[in-house]
Amino acid sequence: MKLTTVTQVTIDGVVQGNGGASEEDRRNGFERGGWAKGAGDDETRAFITRTYQRAEAFLFGRRTYELFAGSWGSIDQLRAHPIGVALHEAPKYVASTTLTAPGWQDTTVLGGDLAAAVSELKAKPGGELQVHGSGALTRWLLENDLVDEMILIVIPVILGQGARLFPDAGPDLALDLVESRVDSKGVTIQVYRPAGRPQYAPTA
Repeated sequence: MKLTTVTQVTIDGVVQGNGGASEEDRRNGFERGGWAKGAGDDETRAFITRTYQRAEAFLFGRRTYELFAGSWGSIDQLRAHPIGVALHEAPKYVASTTLTAPGWQDTTVLGGDLAAAVSELKAKPGGELQVHGSGALTRWLLENDLVDEMILIVIPVILGQGARLFPDAGPDLALDLVESRVDSKGVTIQVYRPAGRPQYAPTA
């Protein structure tokens, strides 16, 4: 399977609290949650829905899994939405050493050697293994060269605080642009494929 990460991110790279100001999203003094609510036009929402619908399986970090299970997996109106249906029908995997009793059906916890487990999932024939949100997991997957494609949904806002997708001191990565679009509300969607390390100018 192709592993694709799908991440909503601000102009300044923040991924924390996109959906709202839950207790989880307010950790570390964060006060600016919900910055992605209402962003994007109908075309962008349709793109996001189609993305979920084409997934063969989903991989989550624990925090994102619990947020999704408490919303898409539990609220009738969301369960009936095409995204909720896609999540309900596909296998779900959670990278966690602390989650012991997942309540969402068809969920498997990957608590051992995560790199081996993800590589085993990717070795399965066909389809797409998608990671939505899960910033810490996405960073780890990139660092371990396990990402085949990365979708960044960039919301036109600068937060000035919050956890960022890419750390100040982290690994470097070149990207090949596969697709790019901008909607009527200024939300951009960039689809990239990792392309090894960047090329730098030679030092004098």
